[in-house]
Amino acid sequence: MAAPDSQDSQRTIQDDLRSVKFNQENAAVPVEGAVTANDILLAAYDPTRLHPLAQLGDQLDYLVLDDAKKNELPGAGTAIPSRGFSDDLCYGTGTMYLSGLALGGLWGVSEGARRPLAVSNMRLRINSILNSVTRRGTFIGNSAGVLALVYNGINSSIDSFRGKHDTAGSMAAGALTGALYKSTAGAKPALVAATLISGLAGIWSYVKKSV
Repeated sequence: MAAPDSQDSQRTIQDDLRSVKFNQENAAVPVEGAVTANDILLAAYDPTRLHPLAQLGDQLDYLVLDDAKKNELPGAGTAIPSRGFSDDLCYGTGTMYLSGLALGGLWGVSEGARRPLAVSNMRLRINSILNSVTRRGTFIGNSAGVLALVYNGINSSIDSFRGKHDTAGSMAAGALTGALYKSTAGAKPALVAATLISGLAGIWSYVKKSV
């Protein structure tokens, strides 16, 4: 007797489900110009436009760097462009330091290769070369870096005080740098260093302007 009742209940549920109608009150609003996967695959849409900063142009002024601005002092326009004291200090010091390391390394290789050893052994020879390279390379590199640092600082100060950049100011900065560098060794070494570095600074300044 229970089987007919269960069949009748199932039929009633099915009939009720068939009679139910669903109404969608808010229809989907079509989005015009929406990017689809087909557009990207067919290269019809530029993916760079999806970047958050796309199509801003020059609206963000703080992102625009004035890299083209050069040193405006008279005589500062040379073969090596510079934006002022910071460029001369960073690039000059770094270049001289790396050049000093390279020259000191070559000196160390030559010295270590010619140094006599008690026992002829390749391992001892390599050890001798490495010791000479680390000793001479760091000495020359550090000395050249310090000289360039002091020279650029003095040269920029002289140019700022005089309001122009010329060979005379560079030679004066070189003389002060050499005298200060060898000031603890006595008057004669300081004078020799001042003359040498002043001459090198004058030659460098002349070459930069003439090239």
